[in-house]
Amino acid sequence: MTISGSDLSQAVDAASRPLELAVVLPTFNERKNVATMVERLEAALAGIAWEAVFVDDNSPDGTSDEVRRLSLSNPRVRCIQRIGRRGLSSAAIEGMCSTAAPVVAVMDADHQHDPALLPGMLRAVTQEGFDLAYASRFAEGASTEAWGRPDRVKASGLANKIANKVTGVELTDPMSGFFMLRAETLRGDAHRLSGVGFKILLDILATVDRPLKVKEFPLNFAARAEGESKLDQTVVFEFLVGLYDKWLGRFIPTRFALFGTVGALGVLVQVAALHAIKALLGHSLASTQLSGNEYFILANTLAAIVAMTFNFVLNNELTYSDKRLRGFGPLMKGWAQFALTCSLGLLTNVGSAAVLKSIGINEMIAVVGGIVLGSVWNFALSSKFVWGKY
Repeated sequence: MTISGSDLSQAVDAASRPLELAVVLPTFNERKNVATMVERLEAALAGIAWEAVFVDDNSPDGTSDEVRRLSLSNPRVRCIQRIGRRGLSSAAIEGMCSTAAPVVAVMDADHQHDPALLPGMLRAVTQEGFDLAYASRFAEGASTEAWGRPDRVKASGLANKIANKVTGVELTDPMSGFFMLRAETLRGDAHRLSGVGFKILLDILATVDRPLKVKEFPLNFAARAEGESKLDQTVVFEFLVGLYDKWLGRFIPTRFALFGTVGALGVLVQVAALHAIKALLGHSLASTQLSGNEYFILANTLAAIVAMTFNFVLNNELTYSDKRLRGFGPLMKGWAQFALTCSLGLLTNVGSAAVLKSIGINEMIAVVGGIVLGSVWNFALSSKFVWGKY
């Protein structure tokens, strides 16, 4: 690609001025949005020394290649291509920590967020004494009409009420994905941010110990231009996970807690499946030569397979949503690996409980200890061999 004289002149000029602002844009399948977003940033930030950091989760549509193509003629455009990891919050954290700019902003690349708000937000943070500026979909003067999603508006309203309770900060839209703050504020607490879920602003507000002085900007929230939403069917679950991580994450690793919760639900599924199988097949099995114990073993084995499949599907969709297996082949392979790890976990469960009981531990305590050790074993093996290294 040949760089024109005007592009080279712009590059030299950009490199000679102290950087004022970094705009971080987490992306996934946003190839068609990248060039037009850069054009809008150039128009909105004229006279400001800025850079755009696109943090791409290895999009199959070639988003990172498009960003690199633009960066050849525009040094203000940078790309971070993440391999083997996904997540909107973690991408935003990684992008904000990668820049030397004193002020960082986070916004979507899908044109739902208006870059024209950035200069005002920058003044609020650098000249007006505010710690954080953000764009609200629900502030006076804002609008979500162009979004065309009244269901999401209603859900966001409920989530905002819960988020305000958690953070202790009364904002009209703490679930906003468009905000700006000083980089030193972010980096000072970056090690304490969970990076779980999709709402990094909520994470920051709930993590920073000192009260933040916040300025609100009304946002006309637009419809998505191109590509697919980064928020899928797990959006509500990830929001709840984020709240859990803020409350209890320091005591129990969040992913392990999710794995254990799914396992507990699996126990209920197995019990329900056992009763259903006995009801459906009871008459036909009763006519065979199976003894009562053999009949129970067969029915319970089928129920265990149902529960194990339930656990695999739920863990794939929720617990390991950032490493989710897709396609018939990978799913079948993952299911088989999960079944193997569960069988090994069962041996750990039973064996450790037997050892604990043999040394004089109370029987119920030994059983609970076996369950915990078996769960840890299942989690470790599943994280490594089913969904990759955790």
